[in-house]
Amino acid sequence: MTTVTASSGLLGKTNLYVEDSGGDGRAIVLIHGWPLSGESWAGQVPALQQAGYRTIVYDRRGFGRSDKPTTGYGYDTLAEDLDAVLAELDIRDATLVGFSMGGGEVARYVSKFGEERLRSVVFASAVPPMMLQTGDNPEGPLTKTAAAQMTAQLTKDQDAFYDEFTTAFFSVNGELKVTEAQRQDALRMAGQASKLAALQCMTSFGTTDFRDDLSKVTVPTLVMHGDADGTVPFEGSGKRTHEAITQSRLHVIEGAPHGANVSHEAEFNEALLDFLA
Repeated sequence: MTTVTASSGLLGKTNLYVEDSGGDGRAIVLIHGWPLSGESWAGQVPALQQAGYRTIVYDRRGFGRSDKPTTGYGYDTLAEDLDAVLAELDIRDATLVGFSMGGGEVARYVSKFGEERLRSVVFASAVPPMMLQTGDNPEGPLTKTAAAQMTAQLTKDQDAFYDEFTTAFFSVNGELKVTEAQRQDALRMAGQASKLAALQCMTSFGTTDFRDDLSKVTVPTLVMHGDADGTVPFEGSGKRTHEAITQSRLHVIEGAPHGANVSHEAEFNEALLDFLA
């Protein structure tokens, strides 16, 4: 475990909790989804380390064991945090793996900082190109009404919201695709999040337009998505990201919910390791 201090201009310094396996292998940087933490990669880290990769996992500001400031939850700042991790640990030839909200950090990092430190990127169950359904983004899977309801529900009753959210996160047609213990673990991680951070990040991943960011991705890319994802539906997200990045490889996990890295851990890891190789 280490701490990386990210400096974001007038926003000041934020300490980010980082776990770095070290070693001489190529670096794989895992960026977690909302409202979880780096612990959500527990099913991937051992497989990556066994294959000889150096794994770096960090908790996004406001979540897990990182500092929880009152500001800095837009994607420009979150990409700066990612850059701070890469710079502080002197990571090069890296693969960025962004899950769900974390896919936004991958896209914005490339757009803002370029690909000098990167070998490849992975978008897993990820929110790009743009979640919010608007006049010029009719394929966006998130309606303004649904977004407003989520904000209202989280604001009113955090515990009830997370209980419902984690159930949907791992379910297909109302059937939970993980054990109850695994869902409870996700619920525990959600409970570590700052409510303010969770609300501001909900706005960020729900409304940020990554279409221009994706046009700047030129490194080898894997898009991995469950075809039964009810949280970030494949048709409006992963499918469009694959189409936007011409050199990308697509792996659709049949019957998988949003939390495919847990529900379909073996297939997720196999596809990821195959791409990395």
